[in-house]
Amino acid sequence: MIKSMTGFGRAVETRNGREITVEIRAVNNRYLDCGVKLPRLYVFAEDALKQRVKASVARGKVDVFVSIASAGTAPVEISLNRPVLEGYLAAMRAAVAEYGVQDDISVSTLSRLPDIFLVEKAETDEAQLTADLTAVLDRALEAFDAMRTAEGQAMERDLRSRAETIRALVAKVEARSPVTLAEYRARLTAKLQEVLENQNLDESRILTEAAVYADRIAVDEETVRLRSHLAQMESMLDAGGAIGRKLDFLLQEMNREANTIGSKGNDLEQARTVVEIKAELEKIREQIQNIE
Repeated sequence: MIKSMTGFGRAVETRNGREITVEIRAVNNRYLDCGVKLPRLYVFAEDALKQRVKASVARGKVDVFVSIASAGTAPVEISLNRPVLEGYLAAMRAAVAEYGVQDDISVSTLSRLPDIFLVEKAETDEAQLTADLTAVLDRALEAFDAMRTAEGQAMERDLRSRAETIRALVAKVEARSPVTLAEYRARLTAKLQEVLENQNLDESRILTEAAVYADRIAVDEETVRLRSHLAQMESMLDAGGAIGRKLDFLLQEMNREANTIGSKGNDLEQARTVVEIKAELEKIREQIQNIE
């Protein structure tokens, strides 16, 4: 199956005391361009998340947004800053002894002094957190991939439908060619009769002119190649995968054949048919721009 380059996926999960939210957004791009936005304290996980995205996405501009919130009280350890406390106590006792101030030192008094306590948070286990982030990213990628797949299926149906329309138009071109030649021969005969009036017409000259004209307006090779390109497109759709760039190249070839058909002959009806073919090819081009 084919996938769209555009899509959105989101996942929220609580792991090891942290609520992790991952959002993925993607738009069209010629190549894969992946950006990951993490809180500054967790940038160590950026490369691992990028590699995860690259393993799942082949093309497009993909932005990954990660937010992390504590789901509860983070474990902390509080201890006395003994050197600072002893310094404060020594200074206070000196003030009592030397200046006779009241000795009213208490725990409440000490607790209000700066740097009395040391507060230490538990160290972050980077490997564990990276694994947690990756797990939530995988869930977001599943939602993201489901949306891209659904859009891809709709685009595939549209491309197959347009391929059938172009085949029908090509059949009209092929059917029109003999008629165009017959009409040209009739016009040529009438013109020669008008010029030569009652003189005998040179049938060989008419045949020669008609043969030259037939060769000039022949589109058999172009219609055969165009049908072949349409078959190739459908084979690619059957195979699925990241075929967007291949389809883009194939479409260039189809446009080339359509332009060549249009440049041959001056038949108005055939020209209109070629315009319809090119209009369908343009709609295919618009769809291909969205395919991974």
